[in-house]
Amino acid sequence: MALSTLGCVGMWSLVVALPAVQADFNAPRAAAALPYTLTIIGFMIGGIVVGRLADRFGILLPLAGGTILMSLGYVLTAFAPSLPMFALISGVTIGLGGAASFAPLVADVSLWFDRHRGLAISLATAGSSVAGVVWPPIVQHTIASYGWRQTHVGIGLFCLATMLPLSLVLLRRPPVQAAAREATSRGNTMQSIGLSPSVTQGLLALAGICCCVAMAMPQVHLVAFCGDLGYGSARGAEMLAVMLGFSVASRLFFGWLLNRIGGLPTLLLGSAMQATALALYLPFNGLVSLYVVSAIFGLAQGGIVPSYAVIIRELFPAREAGFRISLAISVTLAGMALGGWMAGAIYDATGSYASALINGIAWNIVNIAIAAWLLQRQRRHIVGACAALS
Repeated sequence: MALSTLGCVGMWSLVVALPAVQADFNAPRAAAALPYTLTIIGFMIGGIVVGRLADRFGILLPLAGGTILMSLGYVLTAFAPSLPMFALISGVTIGLGGAASFAPLVADVSLWFDRHRGLAISLATAGSSVAGVVWPPIVQHTIASYGWRQTHVGIGLFCLATMLPLSLVLLRRPPVQAAAREATSRGNTMQSIGLSPSVTQGLLALAGICCCVAMAMPQVHLVAFCGDLGYGSARGAEMLAVMLGFSVASRLFFGWLLNRIGGLPTLLLGSAMQATALALYLPFNGLVSLYVVSAIFGLAQGGIVPSYAVIIRELFPAREAGFRISLAISVTLAGMALGGWMAGAIYDATGSYASALINGIAWNIVNIAIAAWLLQRQRRHIVGACAALS
């Protein structure tokens, strides 16, 4: 969790820096969101690559290499002469480098637990949310005091000095006996859900993109939204921290729920809760009400990402965990990237975030439909298997 909290700084520092970067480069809102978009794409691609490497060589070396690359990227972005160069450096270094501390770490944790795997995965994914609690106020304060360029240099040096020593905890590999025993199973998704592995993974990827397009609107644009309403960027950073703080708290509940009812039912519940919470941003824009709605949104969306990792472990063998979990979780970042850009583009076109919220709700409904359909198929096959045995 500590490594993920530090390594996922790239998901949140660029959100907080968005207004300052926009003013520095005199760019429209959608263009200023491009560095975040490319960084999230880098997280997605890097997570898939590192997941495959972790299956073969373990997580330590890819994580150490990613830490060095991310730290170097923060220093380089501080000297970017233009917005396109800033965005490119962010995606190639901060995104690709930071990716190792997100989905591949979750996949590695899943190999250490059996009975309480759902809770363990939920806590592992909480690191990215803890990053959203810890980093935004710090980044906002340092940007206000020293500027976003000096802040980026400080982030790069701090992460390098802390993450490399912490990564030594990963010298030990997951228990050989348990991993080997589970790897002998074929994990045939045709038997458990009636779909081929590629189709199942593809549907989960589509569901992940849809839910995170919706999730991105408040997470990426909340700071800018508060600035537009006259509350200031500092209040927006505080609301983002409140949102992610309640998201961390909800991981405990959803982790327990994952152990009790499984991945697909938890995904369906979390997605429905997120759509409801997102809709609350439409009628409420007062300062106090925005804090409350942000807390509700954090509670609602905390169980979505862990559900994908649990679903993968339920349907696929352990020997494929690094790649498949990293793929499922990393693809959700494509939804974050797309959602962040779409919300900015809709704002530029309409001058309001109301249409962006409605757009997010529509994508969330697609996610709910996919989760409900997969759950129906799973239950149908379970009933059929029980009937055949009887």
